[in-house]
Amino acid sequence: MVISKMIKVLITPRSFGKYSDVAKNQLLEAGITIVNNQKGSILNEDELIELIKDVDGVIIGVDPLSERVLSKAKQLKAVAKYGVGVDNIDLDYCRLHDIPVSITQNANMDAVADYAFALILGVARKITEINHACHQNDWSKNIAVDVYGKRLGILGFGHIGKGVALRAKGFAMDVLAYDVNPDHAFASNHGIRYANLDEILTSCDFISIHLPLLPETRYLINKEVLARMRKNAIIINTARGGIIDEDALYEALVNKQIYGVGLDVFEREPAGDSPLLSLPNVIAGSHTAASTEGAVENMSNFAVVNLLNDLRNKGVI
Repeated sequence: MVISKMIKVLITPRSFGKYSDVAKNQLLEAGITIVNNQKGSILNEDELIELIKDVDGVIIGVDPLSERVLSKAKQLKAVAKYGVGVDNIDLDYCRLHDIPVSITQNANMDAVADYAFALILGVARKITEINHACHQNDWSKNIAVDVYGKRLGILGFGHIGKGVALRAKGFAMDVLAYDVNPDHAFASNHGIRYANLDEILTSCDFISIHLPLLPETRYLINKEVLARMRKNAIIINTARGGIIDEDALYEALVNKQIYGVGLDVFEREPAGDSPLLSLPNVIAGSHTAASTEGAVENMSNFAVVNLLNDLRNKGVI
């Protein structure tokens, strides 16, 4: 193959190719020069602009691929999301300028489902609180709440939501699901009942969120909703931070309206100044639910395959 010009691809996720060279080698074998994120953390708009201005493709994590950034990427032909959430990408701009955007569908579904259920157990049984006390030589009993046989509501019943449901069935939980595109066959086969938002939000002991961040889902969990939840309700969010009004959530936790939360995502990340981090009944994650060796390798490989396909379709390679 004769390469008429240098083809460059920017890769922003820090975990890309961390456990295998397969994905990176696919790019190199296609004659592509790789531009890496050297910062070691999420890039801001100015940093992205500097790196993206002369690349043909980008594999993007959660960095802000806004209109301001994209407008400076004059050579950009394709975007490959490292994950499935695309709320950090200006999709309207990409559509208008014929820039295809792909996602790594199903690459991390088991990792995220595992993590979500770990948060259910961790918050319910006060794992982090008890661990911290033991490290301080405090061996007093810390009474928690049960998981086995309780009711779980799942908001967003795609592959990850279904994975959480299957794990919950091992704990004999009564599982209710909400999704705009219900899979009745799956629900029937696994003893899961579809319900409306109101029933899930007001009757469930646990609520696990797996929805995309859209205008209609922003602040879905707000002050009014929190006030109607069960007093011992536990909320788990491994989806997107903007789905929960964090100010209202803080007040609900302080006032003991609900039992606790497990959050892998925040509206602003890193969330170092969030008052939620000061509360003992909050287990926080650094947007790390998908960070397992298997999921990282899957996302790396899927993202490269998607990007190469789009670049071929564009005649770049």
